[in-house]
Amino acid sequence: MAKYVELTAENFDATVKEGVTMVDFWAPWCGPCRMIAPVVEELAEEFEGKATIAKVNTDEQQDLAVKYGIRSIPAILFFKNGEVVDQMVGAASKDAFAEKINAQL
Repeated sequence: MAKYVELTAENFDATVKEGVTMVDFWAPWCGPCRMIAPVVEELAEEFEGKATIAKVNTDEQQDLAVKYGIRSIPAILFFKNGEVVDQMVGAASKDAFAEKINAQL
């Protein structure tokens, strides 16, 4: 069973620099964030070997949230080879996230 990658300032750049990465910026107190958490886990399984699925706890990694201009959560950024190529704000369906990932593969 694949698991998403928990990102910190230490491993963020190395994780997103190659290939396609979906990064979910979230916080434990955020209702919509908790609502999409199972979807993020399912995507990590489905895209194993094709794309990286990761999460950033904005309470613990405030510098990353500031760096990427995160003002409301959940915010999902899509990276391709280290560059932000797409983003979504708010809860969305699994299909909507998968569509964004597939567009970058």
